[in-house]
Amino acid sequence: MHAVLRQLIALSLTLSALLPCAFAQSPSSEAFKPLLGASYRSPGNVARDPFRHPAETLAFFGIRPDSTVVEILPGSGGYYMEILAPWLRDKGLYIAANRDGSQPQYQADHDKLLQRLVKEPDLYGKVLVTPFRADRHAIAPAGSADAVISFRNLHNWMEQGELQESLKAFFLALKPGGILGIVDHRGRTDQTQAEQIASGYVRQDVAIALIEQAGFKLQASSEVNANPKDTKDHPEGVWTLPPSYRLKDKDREKYAAIGESDRFTLRFVKP
Repeated sequence: MHAVLRQLIALSLTLSALLPCAFAQSPSSEAFKPLLGASYRSPGNVARDPFRHPAETLAFFGIRPDSTVVEILPGSGGYYMEILAPWLRDKGLYIAANRDGSQPQYQADHDKLLQRLVKEPDLYGKVLVTPFRADRHAIAPAGSADAVISFRNLHNWMEQGELQESLKAFFLALKPGGILGIVDHRGRTDQTQAEQIASGYVRQDVAIALIEQAGFKLQASSEVNANPKDTKDHPEGVWTLPPSYRLKDKDREKYAAIGESDRFTLRFVKP
């Protein structure tokens, strides 16, 4: 392991021993809003703010400026990395648990992420990158993270048969009392999970049951990312809607008017 990475991991362990855990003294959403207007944010990411409600979501997850936070698969787009890495730079630690090289189709995007970190050291010079896939790797030193957060990944792990293994890695990384924050496309309750998994939607009750099966306890849910306009019956599933627009120009105005998918926002705690 590179010496710099060893030093960062040692720092995270020291912070985890000294700082109060996860949700104590959490900031309000107002604390994050100045970050949303930062000039360094990507225009494409800024355009998604009305659908992703980042300030409210991060406040709900209890992210503090002194938190050690692991984001799962931020990718080169780095929507939340743009907000969290500067927020955590001085007192906390942002860990990007990204691709591990076992899936070649994602390697180009992973390389792009690494290049971005090097090109913008003032913003991302203290970001720690760790490999992630299911439970093949430690995404952070055991018991060091205040929060592990994931956005719209749950359906992929369920479809790939890697959900419980992924949750095992999250549980190991979190300190007792640490928070697991999950956002994903909310499925229909009049269909089974099997009937809608290929569309990208996940039943909220199924998600809760599977995550609690891994040892977590649901602490709270939020409707901050809900979208009642989403009928969840689109020809190409969630990818019919923005920003994917998989149907391209066909009925584009219709789907633009719906907006991004209806999503559940769940906060779990490691006992």
